Amino acid sequence: MPLRASDLLTLTREGLHCPLGGFHVDPTWPVERALVTHGHSDHARSGHGHVLATGETLRIMAVRYGEGFCGSMQEAPLGEWLRIGEVSVRFVPAGHVLGSAQIAIEAGGCRVVVSGDYKRAPDPTCRPFEVVPCDVFITEATFGLPVFRMPDTREEVRKLLASVALFPERAHIVGAYALGKAQRVMALLREAGYDRPIWLHGAMERLTELYKAEGIALGETPKVVAAERGDLKGAIVLCPPSAIQDVWSRKFPDPVTSFASGWMRVRARARQKGVELPLVISDHSDWPDLCRTIRETGAGEVWVTHGQEDALVHWCGTQGIAAKPLHLLGYGDEEADTAPAAEEAAA
Repeated sequence: MPLRASDLLTLTREGLHCPLGGFHVDPTWPVERALVTHGHSDHARSGHGHVLATGETLRIMAVRYGEGFCGSMQEAPLGEWLRIGEVSVRFVPAGHVLGSAQIAIEAGGCRVVVSGDYKRAPDPTCRPFEVVPCDVFITEATFGLPVFRMPDTREEVRKLLASVALFPERAHIVGAYALGKAQRVMALLREAGYDRPIWLHGAMERLTELYKAEGIALGETPKVVAAERGDLKGAIVLCPPSAIQDVWSRKFPDPVTSFASGWMRVRARARQKGVELPLVISDHSDWPDLCRTIRETGAGEVWVTHGQEDALVHWCGTQGIAAKPLHLLGYGDEEADTAPAAEEAAA
């Protein structure tokens, strides 16, 4: 008799649990065995007994939490099936950030895919998303409303460069999440021909160096020294979103405040944060790509996690696809995520 998705995954206090494999996926509390989709701290926590993740994610976790972030670890080779208990699992690129992966879980003729966070837009800093046919697709819904239709990211970068050219006497302070978004902005600036140094807040230095060590070309990225801030006329400076309105940013010459986020699609958010130059750059799928991905998986059932769950569940119903919200606690948009202490200490 074929197994059902509920036989493969159940919801516990710690998050999604696979009883047949004896593991959790992206658990929000320390567990004995964790499979981790990517390195953002709402998905990748320290303190687990054993962690299985891609090599890049394991190295990101080591940078963020220290080498002893778990009892033991194992690198998951992308695309290869691994046997854990009574199930087989496979890590497949998710296109979200460096090392991000979906996790396919299969047993008894049933396949469930946990998407983690994912995007379909091109990104020079990570492997592109791959569709995995499945019976049940567990999708995020960070931007799961029809209003979220993201523009061409390269056009947004050109807006930044146009402003730099228009205001050569002003520093441009760009808020961007320290893992993934910041490095993507740097890589897109390089693709657009910007060859000057891109200055970094100290909280971004170690992760940026990791990206470079993984073969991502980001060019010259010096750390901002407090005594030099007044000399950075015409410079592009990347910092955590929290630093945009902080005293730290006010020491630059007549700064233009900018924020690279999918939430900048909502103008009220930009005004609320006092952002002069909003850049709509998202590392999540927008509404059309969420819908397209669900269709392409061929899943007959969809479970919707953190984000705008109800809207996507309703859309699935209009397409004849069974769907339900999971209401998982402990996950959120990475823009609101605070950097671990080791990163903040480097600021």
